[in-house]
Amino acid sequence: MPQGDKDAYTDKQKRKAAHIADGYEASGVPEPEAQARAWATVNKDSGGGNKSGSGRGKPDTHTASGAGDRSAAAKKGWATRRANAKG
Repeated sequence: MPQGDKDAYTDKQKRKAAHIADGYEASGVPEPEAQARAWATVNKDSGGGNKSGSGRGKPDTHTASGAGDRSAAAKKGWATRRANAKG
């Protein structure tokens, strides 16, 4: 079982860890190791528990970025590189 009290984590982080652990267990990883890996993944993605301290209530900062988040220059550069690669 992973060490430490998990009260500092949000409900979303706890659900995410449970889902990840279930996936590891389904692929044959022992339950204690699956739990440890799951919490390590949650910590990597969100920086640990989010309930205490300043900034409480702010959304996680590690979100997936898509093409819509890129600047116009970045989009143009990508299009140019794609065009040059084809030709």
